[in-house]
Amino acid sequence: MDIDLLMTLADRIGVFVFALSGGIAAVRKEMDLFGVIVLAFLPAVGGGTLRDIILDAPVFWLTDTISLWLATAGGVFAFFFYKFIEEFKPLRWADAVGLALFAMTGAQKAAELGHNFVIILIMGVMAASAGGLIRDVVANRDPLLLKEDIYATAALLGALIYATLWFLGVESWIAFAAGFAAAFVLRALAIIFKLKAPKARL
Repeated sequence: MDIDLLMTLADRIGVFVFALSGGIAAVRKEMDLFGVIVLAFLPAVGGGTLRDIILDAPVFWLTDTISLWLATAGGVFAFFFYKFIEEFKPLRWADAVGLALFAMTGAQKAAELGHNFVIILIMGVMAASAGGLIRDVVANRDPLLLKEDIYATAALLGALIYATLWFLGVESWIAFAAGFAAAFVLRALAIIFKLKAPKARL
């Protein structure tokens, strides 16, 4: 299996898992099937869509319609199998993989389009977490991104490592792998040890 095929497969998994997270949020809010599917789309393709619009690049799902079908499938699956998904603890690990992967695809796209260090960081974080932020706002939940849970911070770390290696002239796939590993490990540590970022004391 070549690296491009492997990354495509991982990207598909990320879209589906993020769609599940949106679908679950909608079911908790007692939305109907249409509402569940709509909310599933937001984390699945929202971050990537915003990334492409800002970078003035073709929106990825206009040609990659498989992503749309996977997002729909994630919403439908969440609607009918909500209780099963809630009890399936490994789902959060798959979500961690999706987070790290989307952070890298966002950072990589910005880098390959010739943008500077800061833009690469912003696009990495945006691709990984903006869709989830929109999901939480639409579902009237406290946005995970704006709370102390280590989530977007993991995406930022991964994008930072990717951008650093990129500008040092390291091959793109090595930078991608290193950034992915860093983002995933930090998110994994947060899950295992319930790590949280500091917040102001009232």
